[in-house]
Amino acid sequence: MPHPAPLTVGNRLLAALPAESLTRLLPQLTPVELAFRQVLQLPETPIATVYFLQTAWGSMIATLEDGDGAEVGLIGHEGVVGLPVILGDDRDDLEAMIQNPGTALSMSAAALRDEMARDPALRALLLRYALVHHGQVSRTAACNGRHYTEQRLARWLLMAHDRSQGDEFPMTHELLALMLGLRRSGVTVAAGALQKAGLIRYERGRITITDRSGLENATCECYGVTRRALDRLLGPAHEGSGVYRR
Repeated sequence: MPHPAPLTVGNRLLAALPAESLTRLLPQLTPVELAFRQVLQLPETPIATVYFLQTAWGSMIATLEDGDGAEVGLIGHEGVVGLPVILGDDRDDLEAMIQNPGTALSMSAAALRDEMARDPALRALLLRYALVHHGQVSRTAACNGRHYTEQRLARWLLMAHDRSQGDEFPMTHELLALMLGLRRSGVTVAAGALQKAGLIRYERGRITITDRSGLENATCECYGVTRRALDRLLGPAHEGSGVYRR
């Protein structure tokens, strides 16, 4: 695979492109600001725009007929919102919602299709990313079905921390319950245990990671599996990028 272009776009997926591929894409990318809980993609609705996230990150949510729902995937500056476009479709049955406000680079879905058709390197990288994200979704399903609530919460907090610019980000118990497919009471107990252990601090709708190493010890193997898959695709994160802190 060609050497990655310098990380100047704030998105690891774009930065992993060959320089010539990135140069062709840049004029078609528009910087945008994304708000907390902004919806980028609705179920069964044609996707007109894709978003290469930078400082913003968000959740892919499966909503049931009774209105209940759960997160099935997390996307930040390692990826792109709009995977159906990459895979040859124009819609999804999932909702994409921003959990941490910030910046992104938007691009029309039609333009991305055209660029994928003309650029084998871009197409190959995006398809490999789609596979990595599929692995994250699959691992999330297995984790939510078999592991303890505290382990699941620790995994999610580590993934959120990886995609954040600092140690603090907005989050309520209500949203955590949605993200993990749990009752709010279960999240409250698990978050309380992690806070008592000194791993996090939760107050006024914000969570602060206070002991990253301890949180890694508290989670299950699922976090490491998805982390290694992404590193195989994009290489280790650049120092200071806010991803995969050591």
